[in-house]
Amino acid sequence: MKTEWYVITGAPSSGKTTLINFLEKLGYQAVHEVARVLIDEEIKKGKTLEDIRKNDVEFQGKILKIKLEIESKLPKNKIVFLDRGIPDNIAYLKAYGLDFKDVLKYCKEKTYRKIFLLERLPFEKDYARIENEEIAEKLHFLIKEAYANLGYEIVEIPAVKVEERLKIILANID
Repeated sequence: MKTEWYVITGAPSSGKTTLINFLEKLGYQAVHEVARVLIDEEIKKGKTLEDIRKNDVEFQGKILKIKLEIESKLPKNKIVFLDRGIPDNIAYLKAYGLDFKDVLKYCKEKTYRKIFLLERLPFEKDYARIENEEIAEKLHFLIKEAYANLGYEIVEIPAVKVEERLKIILANID
């Protein structure tokens, strides 16, 4: 199932959300990071980040379920930018030493048109992140590996100003 969907991905604190917001301002359809949306919803219900992330298998399972539901409703012939794709779940599970084989069954078909992997920016801790600098570094490589192993074309986006990153992305849309 070939689509016109492009994934913006990278380690935590690599500038994905900023780029997605810029792309939306330019009129592109975008899907925001499911994990952050889920965390925001759970915090509104009174849960702490520790409560939400205490079971990483369960947390990644919820994220996967929501991603699959969202992607099932997206127009396949329209350009859509996604803040993370399903293979990101593989990287997160591997980073924490958890089994990722169940996620692989959803990755058999190449769904995404192209992957934009953002080079890391200086790590910033925020309310929704449990990762640290070391885990962020590890995730960068595991994310790249996950998409490469699935045969995706990966365009690496350097750590430059957001406007420059945007130009590179727009120049690489087929």
